[in-house]
Amino acid sequence: MIFLLKLLARLPLPVLHGLGIILGWLIYWSPGRHAARMRHNLFASGVCSPGRDCRQLLRRVIGESGKTLIELLPVWLRPYEQVLKLVKGTSGWEHIDAAFSAGKGVIMLSPHIGCFEITSLYFGARYPVTVMYKPHRNPAVDALMRVGRQRGKSTLAPADLSGVRAQLAALKRHQAIGILPDQVASSGEGAWAPFFGRPAYTPTLVVSLQHKTGAPVFFIAAERLSWGRGYHLHITPLGEPLPEDRVAAATLINQRVETIVRRFPAQYMWNYNRYKRPGGVAHPDGLPEA
Repeated sequence: MIFLLKLLARLPLPVLHGLGIILGWLIYWSPGRHAARMRHNLFASGVCSPGRDCRQLLRRVIGESGKTLIELLPVWLRPYEQVLKLVKGTSGWEHIDAAFSAGKGVIMLSPHIGCFEITSLYFGARYPVTVMYKPHRNPAVDALMRVGRQRGKSTLAPADLSGVRAQLAALKRHQAIGILPDQVASSGEGAWAPFFGRPAYTPTLVVSLQHKTGAPVFFIAAERLSWGRGYHLHITPLGEPLPEDRVAAATLINQRVETIVRRFPAQYMWNYNRYKRPGGVAHPDGLPEA
């Protein structure tokens, strides 16, 4: 199976993205809540006008969602040097260089935009970065994931207390860490904050890490270029310390993620169950059942 996946990974990126569009539609029409969640999250977000505009955007979202899955093959399985060449340019990288030149660590927040898997690999070709991840239940998939992600100066840390310690230690060594700011936090590790007008349980680990280390926060989005041309990384500094209040900090983070999503609405992972309520977390007023 791994051999076949590696063969597929060698296909040109435009071909893989074409296959990804087909895969996206197959998944969309398959049984389950995937399609309904995608439509609801997209249409309720307000990023498109009701009617024709939303339907057109939905069709693009379906295709882009399939590309997100299939491009894991080249990103994880191609030789590292070839993966790095898929990044055709960056905007704002000088802010990262300036932070390291000042002897600071860096907190990198990468939302579920475009090819977010490539951000830490590109980052790790230049600076050490420790990224949290949730181990997969299937040992074979987990091994594939670790091999694909731990390259260059990129290191994985499990999404538990040991991973938090690893990320704190990395920042104290003036290195970088990577966090997904728009995933559902575990019980007790987040705060309810609005995300496109609906309460979302948002991770707040970044708040304590920044206050303990003074590391600047940057958002990084991997835009997927058209016709399989590769990717462009957009780096945006937060530009201010996060508030000490966790709800205020989570609200600020969500606002910045919303800004990025509105810029690349077709490439956001709208099928993700962003509004899920973790077990043991109080149900806020107005939160729809996920």
